[in-house]
Amino acid sequence: VQLVESGGGLVQTGGSLRLSCSASGFTFDGYAIGWFRQAPGKEREGISCISSGDGDTYVADSVKGRFTISTDNAKNTVYLTMNSLKPEDTAVYYCAAVYVGSATRCRYHTIESGIHDYRGQGTQVTVSS
Repeated sequence: VQLVESGGGLVQTGGSLRLSCSASGFTFDGYAIGWFRQAPGKEREGISCISSGDGDTYVADSVKGRFTISTDNAKNTVYLTMNSLKPEDTAVYYCAAVYVGSATRCRYHTIESGIHDYRGQGTQVTVSS
């Protein structure tokens, strides 16, 4: 049972990447999934989340208008599409999942609570200036 992120890499300012968070050993049914990032010397930042039940989403102000979260239930994968990347987006990005049943408000359950059932190992995103 694990979460695996992929899609990170090196990109120039203004470029785009799509990160994937895939679950193995369980399905996302009833889970809220969040994306987080942590840069060296900085605190972890919760940047986006989605509830699998009703599709409730949240995007942090720091990335709003540039990052989009989506899900492909058939592939049991959550995506974070990142456009107009900036050097300050450089960080290790990871996803985490928590079972919430039919509850909504993914921001509360994934980002604010900080309590997760599963967490991936992270993928490095580096944006060059």
